[in-house]
Amino acid sequence: MPPSPLEIVTAYCEAWNATADSERRALLEKSWADGGAYADPRTDLAGRDALFAHIAKVQAARPGSRIVMTSGLDLHHGALRFAWKLVNPQGGTVAEGIDFGELAADGRLQRIIGFFGPLPRP
Repeated sequence: MPPSPLEIVTAYCEAWNATADSERRALLEKSWADGGAYADPRTDLAGRDALFAHIAKVQAARPGSRIVMTSGLDLHHGALRFAWKLVNPQGGTVAEGIDFGELAADGRLQRIIGFFGPLPRP
């Protein structure tokens, strides 16, 4: 039985927290489609290797920090969204945001578009 969308997103978030290269690569193999695309306000990339390198760069800039899902997974028609926060080793919030994504035919993530901070007020 293939992993559920929640298992896929959980593995994706765990990849952001995995400090061992082999563990991060295995989690991205499980959760990230070949050629998947990732974008946030500071980054636009394609491919598992590029995402692997980007996560390593983020980890190096904020040692010991972790991504934590702060919402459930909202899913319909192959599209999803979830909220997250980046916490420092002491548990304080460094950043927060929401990710929107699309699932590939094989069930892995084929696209994530991340937004930082709360939604702007009108």
